[in-house]
Amino acid sequence: MRFVRYQAEHEEGLAIEQAGEARGLTASEAGYPGDFDALVRKGLPALEQAAKALGAGHSVDLAAVSRLPPIRAPEKVICVGLNYRDHSTESGFKQPDYPTLFSRFNSSLIGDGAPIVRPFASDKLDYEGELVAIIGTGGRHIPLASALDHVIGYSIFNDGSIRDYQFKSPQWTVGKNFDGTGAFGPCFVTADELPPGGKGLRLQTRLNGEVVQSASTSDMVFDVATLIAIISEAITLRSGDVIVTGTPSGVGQSRKPPLFMKPGDTVQVEIEKIGVLSNPIADETR
Repeated sequence: MRFVRYQAEHEEGLAIEQAGEARGLTASEAGYPGDFDALVRKGLPALEQAAKALGAGHSVDLAAVSRLPPIRAPEKVICVGLNYRDHSTESGFKQPDYPTLFSRFNSSLIGDGAPIVRPFASDKLDYEGELVAIIGTGGRHIPLASALDHVIGYSIFNDGSIRDYQFKSPQWTVGKNFDGTGAFGPCFVTADELPPGGKGLRLQTRLNGEVVQSASTSDMVFDVATLIAIISEAITLRSGDVIVTGTPSGVGQSRKPPLFMKPGDTVQVEIEKIGVLSNPIADETR
């Protein structure tokens, strides 16, 4: 199942994509299945019922609406740095033997089609295409063998990074949390639509049509199951939590000369069997 959260004329809607067509309902229409975050908390049966209700709704032109991040208000957005060996090498870091974890805040999240914002403070806005795993069933001390049972779906993320602010201190938090830099979407794909752990999928980032990142999700150092098991040693994962699994090589910071995004650019992150997350770049406005 493929769900899309959207906004049309100041009202939230939810659509299901089937056979190349999107059908859905807005919050005020009869049959609307409810807030998608709540549906995810209820689990796969609730999503199946929602899909039926939405399939009986009206056609939705996704190009004519504002697409929203798949999860409206995740309790946690946990990001993984240096999770592809070639990216660690190009960044000048020794490959860590424990996941490099940092957090994103909801205030930084935007949907597919919304502009990634280059802030007043810096012109070093970089791209990072990444696979997202979304937790369905939460827990603590989750065994590796059953970790994928806790994933309800997948999506795509562009971890827009303000590089000079990222490296102002040993902690990356500021450079990873400027408003309007975390693109998330374009859809939520249930886990049964993809290979276990989202493995073996081609990930490609394009800037103005030029391929700047290309890798397989099988190249991750710590796969989705391992990340869940390790994170849950310390942190109770809850339904709707988002794990952003890391980016491969090719980031703008490591190129010679560096390649940073600027207003007028368009960046796309495509992951096989999920879709294309596309965002223009715009300067911050007052």
